[in-house]
Amino acid sequence: MAMMERLVVTVIVAVQLLHGVAVIATPKTVDLIKSVKLNGLKDEEILEALSLNKTENSDNYTLAELIDHLGNHTAANQQPAQQDRVWIINSTETLHTNTFYENFAEEIDRESGNLLELIPAYLPGTGPVSAECRRDSNIFKRELNKLSLWALKMFDATAKIPSGLLNGNVNQFGDFDECVGVQGSEGIQGQYCLAYLKLDMDDSRPDLKHLHRLLHSHYAFNSNLTDPGHRVPRFSTVNWAVCTPASCSPQDVEVSLRHAIAKHTAQTGLKISVRVDSEMCQRRRKDSYPMEMIVASCFFMGVIALAVVASVYDHYELSASELLLSFSLKRNFNKLISLERGEGDIASLHGVRALNALMLIVAHKSMAMFFNPYINRTEMAEYLGKPWTVIGRAASLYTDPFIMLSGLLTTYSFVGRLNRTGALDIKREYLSRILRLVPTLGALIIFCTFVMPFMGSGPQWNLVVTHHADICKKTWWRNFLFVHNYFGFENMCLTHTHHLGIDTQLFAASPLIVFLLWKRPKIGTVVLTVLAVLSTMLRYKVTYDRQLNNYVFFGTSIKQLFDTANHSYILPTHRLTVYIIGVLTGYLLRTFPKDYKLNPIFVNVGWLVSTLMFVAAFVGPAPMGSINYIYNPIHGAVYNAFSPIGWCILFSWIAFLSHTGNSNGILSRIFAWRGFLICTRLSYAIYLTQFPVFFYNVGMKRGAEYYGFIGTLLNVKELTWILISSVILTLLFETPFQNIKNHLLRKPKMPVATEPTGNEKSKSE
Repeated sequence: MAMMERLVVTVIVAVQLLHGVAVIATPKTVDLIKSVKLNGLKDEEILEALSLNKTENSDNYTLAELIDHLGNHTAANQQPAQQDRVWIINSTETLHTNTFYENFAEEIDRESGNLLELIPAYLPGTGPVSAECRRDSNIFKRELNKLSLWALKMFDATAKIPSGLLNGNVNQFGDFDECVGVQGSEGIQGQYCLAYLKLDMDDSRPDLKHLHRLLHSHYAFNSNLTDPGHRVPRFSTVNWAVCTPASCSPQDVEVSLRHAIAKHTAQTGLKISVRVDSEMCQRRRKDSYPMEMIVASCFFMGVIALAVVASVYDHYELSASELLLSFSLKRNFNKLISLERGEGDIASLHGVRALNALMLIVAHKSMAMFFNPYINRTEMAEYLGKPWTVIGRAASLYTDPFIMLSGLLTTYSFVGRLNRTGALDIKREYLSRILRLVPTLGALIIFCTFVMPFMGSGPQWNLVVTHHADICKKTWWRNFLFVHNYFGFENMCLTHTHHLGIDTQLFAASPLIVFLLWKRPKIGTVVLTVLAVLSTMLRYKVTYDRQLNNYVFFGTSIKQLFDTANHSYILPTHRLTVYIIGVLTGYLLRTFPKDYKLNPIFVNVGWLVSTLMFVAAFVGPAPMGSINYIYNPIHGAVYNAFSPIGWCILFSWIAFLSHTGNSNGILSRIFAWRGFLICTRLSYAIYLTQFPVFFYNVGMKRGAEYYGFIGTLLNVKELTWILISSVILTLLFETPFQNIKNHLLRKPKMPVATEPTGNEKSKSE
């Protein structure tokens, strides 16, 4: 083997000598290096063979000298620092120019020319841009032609035309971290901009219609550049990343990008509109944090410290005030996992709440995932264009039972108090609700507004995280007054909390409604029935007149979704029907004794009617999910008017039968499972935390992934974080303030000899 290697060395030397004249004439010996295979030889053997052929008076280059000339400092006698100097760039430093350009200008010019001819570079200095942007763009162009590393990184980080366009792989995020990490010559820094492109066809080119449909994934959602994109994704808008010098303003990027696109799309049959928002251009974040973030973080650390101190006092049974012990993690965790039912507990309602909470998570996740790029987005749209996708499209249905349950439990509690005392302490009821809702909501607003924006970064981070925080900084007070649902879906702080506004406004009117029903049952029933009918008619009329649709049908527009929310979905007058169903059910549960036996025929008819209404509400709109569905306002009006009734009637019937002892079937037993008690205690926090978790992951997403229904929709890691966040929020805020509420509003015991009965305090809330 050694003889073979020496023979190869001899051949190499011979080739080197034959090319001696060319080597002397020019130091550009790259072709010689490339023509010789050196991988199988050791440096020591090459040097030894060459030294035998070298004389003191020779002016010819040896191979060793040639290697040294090219800067390949890998000889065995050199230090590691010398070896790394050329080929490895320190992570804290970036070369501002290509140091090899002086010696290899011709080769580099040829290679850069070939590269840029194959993949044209986006130059942000083209068109009527600012002088600073044009200057830095020219520097970028000059250094890119030299193949300088920082310029190559900026070029590399910009999105390129990918494969799979006809399968919907049109959203290209480039390389976010590579771009914002660029540090170039003359103070140039990298800036990442996510531009929005709208692709339209020339009306004279019907041959492009099918291709356009595939590019836009069958128009699962129709959107425009002017649609708000922070809550509902602009699905038919293309997201395209460009990396530019930081001196280029978003307007400069938009102008230059429009100029570059026009040059490449002329006479192609495509019309491309461009929009670059200032919030979608990002640079490397500074290390320092604003004071508001520091104060908010200290607040949460203080609450954690308070909980730890309270836990120590509680665990060692040290003397402490009841207010301090309200924050004990030990006490609150035991309450969370307790399977003991409170007096007056309506067992089946916990299962109803758990089922709809799970369905709501799936529906909300279905909406959030449309923000992300997918390499098979067209295939995803075709997959989701099936009738069974009603599971994710009928999101509005899953919030109706919570409104119904609110009316039911409020009435059940109020009627119990009226039966005992004949009056309601309205101030006490309102204060109780504020103490139950506001602390947890306030903690979430503080976290999402001042802390969460600094917990990550990504191409869409400013859109789905920072933008929401900016809205909350301006409009947080509306949430605390529970009137935020009247100011438009797109301008709402923590949009998903609109339900709290609706529920609180209905609760504010409930004392009058319940008192009328309790005092004059017949008149109250008639009045409530008329109100429910009017609310149903109102939903039908508004949906039909404004061409709305509460069902997310295939091809719906973003404008239609926002209009539906603003003109119907977030208004208490439109959600009054299901609240009244809950009020009437709660009154019946207090009126009928638990051992009241109904006629079996009546029970069977009730099961049949409620089940048919439930199935019709859920399955009926399924054809609207078809990929070929054409919008009909009558379909939308019927669905919006009657589906909430059909969906909630079954749950109301189950609660009534189970509580009065008329049903012990498998469905009633499932809904009454004790494990659902934990879900009930976490339901408020789960409702609050799911969208922040979804949007955090959307904001952090760096690139396209493959869509798979189970893996994408039921993301175990995401669901785990929702659960963890909910437990933390419950233990640190909701349960402690529930304890404080119970302590502050506890009525003093009467000085009597006997123990008070269990009916003196309702725990149904």
